[in-house]
Amino acid sequence: MLIGVPREIKTHEYRVGLVPGSVRELVHHGHQVLVETGAGLGIGFEDAAYVAAGAAIAPGAADVFARAGMIVKVKEPQAVEIALLRPGQVLFTYLHLAADREQALGLVASGAVGIAYETVTDARGGLPLLAPMSEVAGRMAVQVGAHLLEKEQGGLGVLLGGVPGVAAAKVVIIGGGVAGTNAARMAMGLEAHTIVIDKSLPRLYELDMQFGSQLHTRFSTVEAIETEVREADLVIGAVLVPGAAAPKLVTRDMVRGMKRGAVMVDIAIDQGGCFETSRPTTHASPTYVEEGVIHYCVTNMPGAVARTSTFALNNATLPFTLALADKGWKRALNDDIHLRRGLNIWNGRVTFDAVAQALGLEAVSADAALA
Repeated sequence: MLIGVPREIKTHEYRVGLVPGSVRELVHHGHQVLVETGAGLGIGFEDAAYVAAGAAIAPGAADVFARAGMIVKVKEPQAVEIALLRPGQVLFTYLHLAADREQALGLVASGAVGIAYETVTDARGGLPLLAPMSEVAGRMAVQVGAHLLEKEQGGLGVLLGGVPGVAAAKVVIIGGGVAGTNAARMAMGLEAHTIVIDKSLPRLYELDMQFGSQLHTRFSTVEAIETEVREADLVIGAVLVPGAAAPKLVTRDMVRGMKRGAVMVDIAIDQGGCFETSRPTTHASPTYVEEGVIHYCVTNMPGAVARTSTFALNNATLPFTLALADKGWKRALNDDIHLRRGLNIWNGRVTFDAVAQALGLEAVSADAALA
């Protein structure tokens, strides 16, 4: 198979679909790889590194899309990229379609096969291709929040860990999954007063056993969220419903009741965000103030640490990329139910129920698509 790697064009997105080491592995398996010139520059890889790994270099994205049987990216395709897709071409990347009707309709119209990193599962019920970026985003959320709490950033002027004789900041994390757990690790490491809210008692028990008395947990109710958010210095939204739009758990009224200069970081913004006051932002203009509270809602947070993020993502995606290339997408999905759950778009139809429900579209099952 000829695999294409275009340069990412989303604002301040420096990650790349394949690193040279991954290219070398694909070439070792007998495949060809075509990389757009400059695709790896954002993480320190010159075109020469890709050539040494066995790739060919294309002068532009149009050539990559025109020739490749499968496109491997990081972020969802932008409008100009969707226009380059063709029927039957495989697109393997993050899609986050439930919060992006325009992209979903564009992919449906393209006739391409859209396989989304964020809905591929594993035997334990996890999301192995989303987890690495959730780890990065969770850890980044605390770094970002700590910085925005500084007075010159418009924040309260609070140090997360406090100092002897001065109380630590209160960090409230909504969601105890991969992103929330990593955020909690960072917040506790900075000695903040850290609370995780989750609707799963078994998960709260696991977190309690993992972190002990250093972490405080609460079962998720409207009252619990309202109470904790009102007193928080930093609120991190880390809620995930696989493939679906994120529920709005923090209302505008709750935000209005927060301290002026408090900070909210919405990791769930790729899926629409879990704060009612959230709206997508970019690394070029990452924050805005709503109801006196600083909001950080960047849709590609891990792009800020592009090198770390790219290697972490490639470690997770490469086995699936190899399976799709070695077997072809139909056989690969038939052989692996977990990869099959990544199928979101096929033959002009949506094949993931949560996406179809969020967008009010009719769905066909992945099983039916493969039959």
